[in-house]
Amino acid sequence: MKRTVVRLFAFFITAAMIFSLSVCFASAEDSGDIIVLFTNDVHCATESYALLAAYREEYISQGHTVITVDAGDAIQGKMIGTLTQGEAIVEIMNLVGYDIAIPGNHEFDYKVETLMSLSESAEYEYICANFYDIVNEKQVFSPYKIIDIGSEKIAFVGIATPETYTKSTPAYFQNENGEFIYSFMEDSFYDTIQSATDSAVSEGATRVIAIGHLGIGGVTEGWRSVDLIAGTDGIDAFIDGHAHEIIEQALYKNSAEEDVVLASTGTALNYIGKMTLSEDKITTELIPTKDADISAFSDSAKHAYGDVKALVDGYNAEFDYLFEEIGVCEADLAIYDEDGERLVRHSETNAANFVTDAYRAVLGSDIAFVNGGGVRSEIPKGKFTRKAVMDINPWSNEMCVIEITGRQLLDALEYGTHATPEEFGSFPHSSGITYELHTYIESGVVTDEFGDFVSINENAARRVQNVKVNGEPLEPDKTYTLSGTVYMLFNSGYKMFKDARVVAMEGLKCDSDILVEYVEKHLNGVIPASKYGSIYGDGRITVVAEPEADEPVVPGDESGLTFAIIAAVSALYIIFDLTRKRV
Repeated sequence: MKRTVVRLFAFFITAAMIFSLSVCFASAEDSGDIIVLFTNDVHCATESYALLAAYREEYISQGHTVITVDAGDAIQGKMIGTLTQGEAIVEIMNLVGYDIAIPGNHEFDYKVETLMSLSESAEYEYICANFYDIVNEKQVFSPYKIIDIGSEKIAFVGIATPETYTKSTPAYFQNENGEFIYSFMEDSFYDTIQSATDSAVSEGATRVIAIGHLGIGGVTEGWRSVDLIAGTDGIDAFIDGHAHEIIEQALYKNSAEEDVVLASTGTALNYIGKMTLSEDKITTELIPTKDADISAFSDSAKHAYGDVKALVDGYNAEFDYLFEEIGVCEADLAIYDEDGERLVRHSETNAANFVTDAYRAVLGSDIAFVNGGGVRSEIPKGKFTRKAVMDINPWSNEMCVIEITGRQLLDALEYGTHATPEEFGSFPHSSGITYELHTYIESGVVTDEFGDFVSINENAARRVQNVKVNGEPLEPDKTYTLSGTVYMLFNSGYKMFKDARVVAMEGLKCDSDILVEYVEKHLNGVIPASKYGSIYGDGRITVVAEPEADEPVVPGDESGLTFAIIAAVSALYIIFDLTRKRV
């Protein structure tokens, strides 16, 4: 009898599980849970905003309370953002029904004044606990927002990365004398967020959800989301951005050894984040937008979808010249590998090579640089539009040509590759040079608190070796011309160039226009597979992951003289030792 009861119980449990899995739009459809839909690092990928609006309306129609939030880097990243200075994206987000957003580093790319203007036209609220106006001694935005839902008081705390100084443009946060007039509270980062969290709790918040633009991989240690979680308490869940990581649900311990849920959607609205706040727990999941079937949605959701799609289509029509076909790509220009891993911030890619070749060809320099974080889009094999090319460099960044010495170039390469194989937004892609990157050698680069170049330890070995400029060995004292964006060469950590002589700047085309000119005038409309056939590039960077047998790892210099001296001394020592033993 007892065994029969157990079997019946198991049967009903199994049946209940199967039934629950069959329900469309799962997660307690009839329970009226609080649902937080979240996005991060959309970067003007407007195509899926209509689908987000549909999901939002669908859950509302099912009886859920829905809060929609964004974790930064929404208004910049493609030409629609650049051409409207973010206004188009704010209008679309208004129509979607966002409630809260925080500023990512790229929200500042149109300058602080523009962001403030956009925040006034936004029907959602920008919040940030650690963006501080030094001159007026006040926080620029409210540090948190509390939303009352029945017996619940949900507090959302906004957090911007202190990397914003250098991951946007430092001058935007300074006055005309170069003095900082805005701060991201990097010297009291944890205390600032803890204070905002405590304040929200003192106002009666029953749950605290951090919306942070911090990230984990490739981020300055101490400013990562996981570091902040470990150094604070009171945060129940963390919606993360900045590093483009796809994290459906992870648990990290806070300073009180309590679990904090963390999630992040990656980038470009490839996923919609869904956080469910049930009575006793918080769960997160990621909804892939490519699999969504709008025909399965309710009429109200379809209506919301249609409204947003019409707005996006209207903007596309306004900029229809961007959709003009201007060429054919004979191979995929990529910034990700076949498994979806982002290459461009730590490895050579054909898309970045295409960019630097364009800079060098159009501007006529000896060498060209582009930072990995500046190469934002791919071009698939086949016909492509003007927009596809311009979206690779969507910033409309000012360009320049400067004069540098071979020694400065060596320091730049050493700095740009010091984090490899970890991601680094300033990873240097180049045209006109080749070199070996010995990743087994510990970097001797010294940086400041913002990650900017300071110096190289003179006793450390060099990771970058055998540098050649247009096929010839680099000469340390020779002068070379280098082209790139003003942002990369003067505002992204490459301080060895701060006093470089500017050869050309006034009247130059912006980065995206240079790419178009390269396609039309230098490649005659064909991006050839013979030149860009491999997504891993054409061997400009040779990565050496481990030393050859018996190879000494010693301090190196640009000429190889140190290695020669060490080798000679070693040989003499061996001869002396053998002679001594014979005696």
